[in-house]
Amino acid sequence: MLPRVRAVWKGATISAPAYPVRCSPGDNLAIHVAVAKAPPGHVLVVDVGDQEGFGYWGEVLTTGAQARGLAGLVIDGGVRDVAALESHRFAAFSTTVALRGAAKQAPGSVGTPAPVGGVEVHTGDWVVADADGVAVIPADAIDAVLAAGRIRAEKEEGFFAALADGATTVELLSLDISPIEVG
Repeated sequence: MLPRVRAVWKGATISAPAYPVRCSPGDNLAIHVAVAKAPPGHVLVVDVGDQEGFGYWGEVLTTGAQARGLAGLVIDGGVRDVAALESHRFAAFSTTVALRGAAKQAPGSVGTPAPVGGVEVHTGDWVVADADGVAVIPADAIDAVLAAGRIRAEKEEGFFAALADGATTVELLSLDISPIEVG
């Protein structure tokens, strides 16, 4: 996702299937419905349109989501009650923190594709989020991404060992340094 979507509190992490939500700007009725309808173990991935200046999510929804077994929240919009989210250890990623509450009456959707953080998210896509950002892996690509990740991790372990032994990243990555003036 775009880097504007980031952890609400230090140490928050998510690795779970997505349950997309679309809200009308300034309204969080669809989020309340999603907390009631989403399968346990899923992360709500929420689009709020162009109205980020609201706290669409706070401690009340967090308590309800935890009681229903939800894994976390990724919202392209605002949350509030940050200290409570951290105290509950509820993984939340947002674009802002805003105190002002949202209305609860406008149309929306749950469980249907939603554009969040520059990514079209579908139910069952895998969401991985930590201090570095949020990634969404299409459901049909999970096995390929896991295999590629294992290969990359092995390669990097080799890099770490070689770097500790004195190699440079220029050597390991076979970088062309000809455009660089070295004095």
